[in-house]
Amino acid sequence: MPQAKQTRTEKAKEAASSGVMNHRQIMLVLAGLMSGMFLAALDQSIVGTAMRTIADDLDGLALQAWATTAYLITATISTPIYGKLGDIFGRRPLFMIAISIFVIGSVTSGFAQTMYELAAYRGLQGLGAGGLFSLALTIVADIVSPKERAKYQGYFLAVFGTSSVIGPLVGGLFAGIDSFLWIDGWRWVFLINLPIGIVSLIMVVTFLHVPHFPRPQKIDWWGAVTVIMGVVPLLIIAEQGRDWGWSSPIAIAYYATSGIGIVAFIFVERAMGDAALIPLALFKNTTFALTQILGVIVGVGMFGGMIILPLVLQIAYGVTPTQSGLLMLPMVVGMATATTLSGRITSKTGKYRIFMNLGTAVLSAAYAYFFLILEAATPLWMVSGGMVIVGLGLGQLMQTLMVSSQNSVPARDIGVATSSATFFRQMGGTLGVAVFLSILFSRLEETIFTAFGDAALQADLVAATQDPAVLANPANQALLGSLRSGGAESALTSDSSFLIGADDRLTAPFRVGFVEASLDVFFWAAVVLAIGFAISWFIKEIPLRDKSASQEAAEERLAAAS
Repeated sequence: MPQAKQTRTEKAKEAASSGVMNHRQIMLVLAGLMSGMFLAALDQSIVGTAMRTIADDLDGLALQAWATTAYLITATISTPIYGKLGDIFGRRPLFMIAISIFVIGSVTSGFAQTMYELAAYRGLQGLGAGGLFSLALTIVADIVSPKERAKYQGYFLAVFGTSSVIGPLVGGLFAGIDSFLWIDGWRWVFLINLPIGIVSLIMVVTFLHVPHFPRPQKIDWWGAVTVIMGVVPLLIIAEQGRDWGWSSPIAIAYYATSGIGIVAFIFVERAMGDAALIPLALFKNTTFALTQILGVIVGVGMFGGMIILPLVLQIAYGVTPTQSGLLMLPMVVGMATATTLSGRITSKTGKYRIFMNLGTAVLSAAYAYFFLILEAATPLWMVSGGMVIVGLGLGQLMQTLMVSSQNSVPARDIGVATSSATFFRQMGGTLGVAVFLSILFSRLEETIFTAFGDAALQADLVAATQDPAVLANPANQALLGSLRSGGAESALTSDSSFLIGADDRLTAPFRVGFVEASLDVFFWAAVVLAIGFAISWFIKEIPLRDKSASQEAAEERLAAAS
């Protein structure tokens, strides 16, 4: 046994010095990575499924943007920081810190009493999530060459696929029960991350051992400060602009603060050189620069459109959170299919730009499809067909954008390149969610008011209000009260629970109005992604390297030593 242990140790040292890892060693590393990614991926599917229930209980359906945006803001601004610190101190300790922060944020989110508290605690979660995804992708680039990376993509797909199936079921289960162990059911959506996080942390400590070649550098703290100053005000005004007024004094103050922050960030990064959070020299590479621009655009369109789909299913079609999660599975199937096929083709041919072209085109077509066919009476099978198309677009884009970013820079910059690509995509996603939710809720009162004016809907509504069975049903009382008090058009912006179980004739104007408001979101998502399609043709395709980043770094060190 001691001899066997010594042999394993020697092999690990050899791998660390050479940067070359065998299949078994790679799989052990992937086990640690996948445990952390499973934690973050499961959280996304659980929270997304249960968000309507959470928002209703905390009286803030319109304020759900704060909970979503806060998470994305902190995940976005922390991503480049993790990338740089990972280069300096190693990926493993940073990955463990990210898991710990994520779990702490989950527990505090589980005890939130208001939507604003939930937003703050979700922000803490985001600080952890920013490291989980970016560091995992960086580590994969460290140990697997671009040509071989598709070989291991299936394992990560299994993680996302499993979380996509389990998440809605668990999220719907907790959202659908009043309490569990004397705690509100929906709070377990967050609290379940505690045992999962502990298991994940143990797996990381046990299995996640990767080569690290330290690069002593100054930490770009001023870069971190200025990126926060530039990004956060912009994202806040994107979410609150409809309430404050886009040209109000407070909005102008936020624009000015953001502008000053962005200019200061550029000057700081130029002064820091290679030690910068995002070295500006990388953008002299047109392939890298255009890929980041495309990442922002894809993030805006992709996340902005996707955030609406569960709401459409739950509000317009009256399905439960669990059912809405399961109805999203066609998208997962489409994504898994496209990712597998595009990864294999890229591995065999070395061609990857075509999937950026096709991915943006297919995703734009998917949202155009929803814009053209979606009505309150549209059959669910047609909606499912659109979700398959969304998945096919996503599957081609996500890994291809990352491969393009990583392959366009030297091995020494792989961490920064990965975190930058993740940063810009998340930046776009955060803006997209904030802006598109603003578009949705700014239009909602108008579209519901218009729906109430529809002659057929009005006739059904009047008939329902005179039906003794409807009047006697407790499930209709909240909605009837809202109709009697007037201002029913604005009721849906704060709480949608009054629609649950109510008579279809009473809910019809709300469902029709919500669908009409969502069409604006799908239209602009399609337009944004069409712009991305045009940009994708200008990205130069660089031949894929056949060595991992760690192997290249090890060879550079040996060459320098000799």
